[in-house]
This record gives sequence, structure tokens and C-alpha cells, in this order.
Amino acid sequence: MGETVKLDVYKIDGTATGEQIELSDKVFGIEPNDHAIWRAVTAEMTNRRQGTAASKTRTMVSGGGKKPWKQKGRGGARAGSTRSPIWVGGGRVFGPHPRFYKNEVPKKLSRLARKSALSYKAKDSAIRVVEDFAFEAPKTRNVLDVLKKFEFDAKKTLILTGATDPALYLSCRNVPTLEVREATSFSTRDVLAADVLIIQKAGLSKIQEVLDK
Repeated sequence: MGETVKLDVYKIDGTATGEQIELSDKVFGIEPNDHAIWRAVTAEMTNRRQGTAASKTRTMVSGGGKKPWKQKGRGGARAGSTRSPIWVGGGRVFGPHPRFYKNEVPKKLSRLARKSALSYKAKDSAIRVVEDFAFEAPKTRNVLDVLKKFEFDAKKTLILTGATDPALYLSCRNVPTLEVREATSFSTRDVLAADVLIIQKAGLSKIQEVLDK
């Protein structure tokens, strides 16, 4: 385990509250496991695949029921159907067919991958802990102001909340560089795709409660 790290807690206006919070070295201070990260990200990307790609074989293509010419006497190659794969408009050989993609990762490995990703961010000083906040109504300007206060407006940012917050989600969905996740449902890829993390104080407690095992 690494050394215990303490971070300042900020208000959403970018000023420090004077409070410090301790990060669990079992979550934010481990030696990152790159293989676990690779397994988790690969599984997530695989599970996103719809598996709906399809092509028609010669039995599926319409037409071609009649033999185009007689078997012998023409001096040319034999042909039984105009829908053979070697004909224009014919079926496709070894083409894609609908399939089910599923790549399951053991829970322990999934936790290790997320802890590894968080530890990388902690080492890079790319985490800001903020007081719990909420918006009265969805408004993109509100969340843009928060990002500017932290000078994150030009960076890919992930906000981890302590609870479901529809107003915050709707405020963020028009910002292409911003993602919002509940602290109990983020993935390894979510963390790696972000340059910096903004974690609500309640969200940090939940992260450490879930992953500190």
C-alpha cells in the first residue's frame, strides 16, 4: 500500500473549505494492476457490441431457382444458380451473422481494475473533492461555471455523485467533455477516459465503502 493521501475539500465556487479528507490507501493508494485494467476495459467494450451485423448466404438471397444454362455443350463452366457467391448479386461466403457478445469479469478483478484506475488519478493529482451540491433546475451554464472555477473547462472531466441527481445529469449532457456517474456505478473506462475527477464528498464515502475490500 502507498502512503495515506489527504485532499482538500472544495466548494463549487473553487475555494477551499479548510477541511481535509483522507483517501483510503486500499482504494487510492494501491500499486495499479495494468492487466486488470485491460481486462475490465476490454470486457466493457465487448459488452457494448450489439452483435446485429448480418449478411445473406446463397440460401437467403432471392432468385436463382432456375439453372442458368444447360450442364454441357456450351464450352463454359457449369452453373447451377445465379445466386452463387461468385456471381454478382449472389450470397456471401463466411459473412457476419448475428451473435451474442458477452465478456464477464470476476467481481474481485473488476474492483481491482477500478481501484487501479483511481490510484493512477490520485498519483497524478487529478482528483478534486467537493462538497455535496445540487442544482434547483437543469441548466448547462451552472455546470460550466463550476468547471471554470476549477479550471477544468478545457479538460475531460468525470463527476462522481453521491446519489442520483437528474438536474445535474441534464445540466451536463450538452457538455461533450463532461460525464456524470453515481459513485456506485462508474466503470474503469469512465475513470481512464477522464483527465480529472470531481468527486462529491458523499460520493467519495460510497466509493471507499464499496471498493475498500
